[in-house]
Amino acid sequence: MGIAVQALDGVYGRPAASVHVRLEHADNGQWLTVAKAETDREGRVREWRGNRFDRGLYRVGFESDRYFVGLGLSAAYPEIVVMFRIQDEVVSYQIQVLLSTFSYSAYFGSLS
Repeated sequence: MGIAVQALDGVYGRPAASVHVRLEHADNGQWLTVAKAETDREGRVREWRGNRFDRGLYRVGFESDRYFVGLGLSAAYPEIVVMFRIQDEVVSYQIQVLLSTFSYSAYFGSLS
């Protein structure tokens, strides 16, 4: 159970370290922040893997603008948000985002 998150840098072909990440859960039409973290040197957020998350709609936001500005670059997307649904709270989920200055791609799947 839990959520594994990884950010990859598509410009330089490496993990995206020090990206600020926010996890939110939908509750009665409002988004509530569940957790915040920063990616490690492998571009991963490890803190959320052991957590139990209830079923429902979630979104994870990656502060891409802050990351690319730190590299001396400008990004078209100041934040990349991936919305997803947890349907089974005993399954571990994985979200990977490939960040680039003018594009991004996302993957969502289970680790089970």
